[in-house]
Amino acid sequence: MAAEMKTAVITGAAGGIGKAIVKRFVDDGYRVIAGDADADGLKALLSAFNKPARKVWERQGDLRSKAYCEGLIDFAIIETGRLDVLVNNAGIITRGNILDTTDEDWTRTFDINVTAIFHTCRRAIAHMKERGAGAIVNVASCWGLYPGPGHPAYCTSKAAVAALSKCLGRDHAGDGIRVNAVCPNEVNTPMLRTGFARRGFDPDTAIAELDKTVPLGRIAEPEDIADVIHFLASDAARYIAGTAVEVNGAKPVY
Repeated sequence: MAAEMKTAVITGAAGGIGKAIVKRFVDDGYRVIAGDADADGLKALLSAFNKPARKVWERQGDLRSKAYCEGLIDFAIIETGRLDVLVNNAGIITRGNILDTTDEDWTRTFDINVTAIFHTCRRAIAHMKERGAGAIVNVASCWGLYPGPGHPAYCTSKAAVAALSKCLGRDHAGDGIRVNAVCPNEVNTPMLRTGFARRGFDPDTAIAELDKTVPLGRIAEPEDIADVIHFLASDAARYIAGTAVEVNGAKPVY
């Protein structure tokens, strides 16, 4: 008798890292509920992964909405009958020192990077606790563990993600739910490249320069992060809970 297919909810699914995460879980036989604000990006995911059989369901929306966050979890249960993995990958980078950071910048950063994770985790843990099993992986950042200059809103929000993940990991390990955080440094994504272009840099040149700063010789590719997330959600990581895993090629923040 074939094993029942597992279900993963993945936020920020249409972005550079998100697409790699979706692919990694689909390749492992999961059904994926893909959440993102980018409707066109979600349509592209469906085109890429839903042939010949349906493997990905899309839910477009704004993570600043509590109803949308909770609805992602509920949708997974309604459509597939179960929830095995939650990956909170979505996030924004807010640049500028505190004098450059507006109230709106601060609130938006925390709403998307932290409060949304609180809402999805709370809903997911309630379902997972009933089954006595589940894994949650939240994407924090090395900049949350070792804050760099010029990003107080981003660094503080990602520090909160790491702390929340550790707290939940300790609180719910006894329920059979493993919660961990992944902390990347720079990753070669469209978001990183767009950020360089906005600041007047050639993205290829800027990334080549960044590569030189990494002891392993290059910044991360999305697949490097996706593989660690998949590992932490898998039975291979059955004894890992309540921790923050750095995925940075041995590069310090600064």
